[in-house]
Amino acid sequence: MPLIPQPRVRRGAAGLALASTAALIAGLLGPAAAAADEEFVSDAMTSENVTHVANVPKTEVMSSYNSDLAFTGDYVIGGNYNGFVVYDVSEPESPEIVSEVLCPGGQGDVSVSGDLLYFSVDYARAGTECGAPATSTTNPEGFEGIRIFDISDKAAPQYVTAVRTDCGSHTNTLVPGKDGEHEYVYVSSYSPNAAYPNCQPPHDAISIIEVPLDDPASAQVIDTPVLFPEGGNSGTSGCHDITAFPSEDIAAGACMGDGVLMDISDPAAPVVTDVVRDENFAFWHSATFTNRGGTVMFTDELGGGGGATCNEEIGSERGANAIYTIGGSDEDPQMSFEGYYKIPRHQADTENCVAHNGSLIPVPGGDFFVQSWYQGGVSVMDFNDPTDATEIGYFDRDPINEDRLVLGGSWSAYYYNGYVYSSDITRGLDVLRIDEPRFNVAERVFMDEFNPQSQPVYRPGRGRGDCDDRGGHGNRHDRGDRGDCDDRGGRGRH
Repeated sequence: MPLIPQPRVRRGAAGLALASTAALIAGLLGPAAAAADEEFVSDAMTSENVTHVANVPKTEVMSSYNSDLAFTGDYVIGGNYNGFVVYDVSEPESPEIVSEVLCPGGQGDVSVSGDLLYFSVDYARAGTECGAPATSTTNPEGFEGIRIFDISDKAAPQYVTAVRTDCGSHTNTLVPGKDGEHEYVYVSSYSPNAAYPNCQPPHDAISIIEVPLDDPASAQVIDTPVLFPEGGNSGTSGCHDITAFPSEDIAAGACMGDGVLMDISDPAAPVVTDVVRDENFAFWHSATFTNRGGTVMFTDELGGGGGATCNEEIGSERGANAIYTIGGSDEDPQMSFEGYYKIPRHQADTENCVAHNGSLIPVPGGDFFVQSWYQGGVSVMDFNDPTDATEIGYFDRDPINEDRLVLGGSWSAYYYNGYVYSSDITRGLDVLRIDEPRFNVAERVFMDEFNPQSQPVYRPGRGRGDCDDRGGHGNRHDRGDRGDCDDRGGRGRH
């Protein structure tokens, strides 16, 4: 979450009932293609095992900041502070824009589930519809929360409904239900203020939206569980992001001053089971589990994403990743610190750079990670030894401006079906190919859908990336993270 100046200090019918269609269509653009007939020339430096194969520049409509990504079939959904973009990546080295939906609200965090898209609105609007103008956060009638879209037609997404949440939605996390009839969206938000009628302190909570799959237009908030009943660490007033691992019934929350582990065996009622703190962490930002759930990695967004922190002065233990193994029992899990990771490539003082969003590279039995670092580019990381994580590949552009710090760089970098997709704040969508023998098996892992903050279990073969149907998570620490997933078939989501 980069520090972006804003007006405030912080940052019911059956089926797919359509609303505010006119406002949506006004912002819907026709297909646009990358220049597939021209030979692509990269403007970045890369390691020998990383190739920059494509870039789709931003359009004028999406002139605001690009944000997060979600994946469905042959499509990448790219969030933007102005709305979202649907990219066709059926040919990953020649991606095309299928449609753009102009629906401002910031910051545009996205999750997909079948034909549904969940979109985070974190800056107050005068109404729920896409054409609603901005309003003050002090306006009690202002809207912040989740907008829901039907994306069954990728060329013409349709607005379904909107759900208001306390303090808006900075990020959102999809958690499938266990009855096959509902799914849940965990909404993270923070920075309350007594002057904000819809975001009152202390706000040590998240919002949980329940979505009936046969009637998503009736989605509603069913609970706002308090994660820190006795108050969190100094400065904690909500969570920045949550990563769920549904097959293991666990989730990890990056909650400003705290890192938390949760039991989500009842997805409608998550329970905090462990909390960790780190004096080197300024802002707990995001989290990722290993494929077997025995290790979790948190990121520290020192400087809020807008600072130059990848340099010798800041050092290697601040603005970095922190890796924890998960021991103890299911009833009383305990996270134990193992080590830090920060990119070894020092960046210029005019480049904003800090740990940001990434995902596992799906190598069963191995722990590899690809991650965005804003203007530090994209880093490929080996953390099989959590005490000594190392960089094994990278993608890095020159500073946007040599003379002054200009916000930009990779917001998110995720591995999906053989390629890495990077959402660059100012330059658009980048596609990278990694040629690394240790990742050959990852090329056989195909997913039909991927939300990085709702981790699947993966195995070679086609499907949703799921591994088996064992349910529960057993003793993760005793079981460990090594060994290939078995081949008993995917779980499926709905």
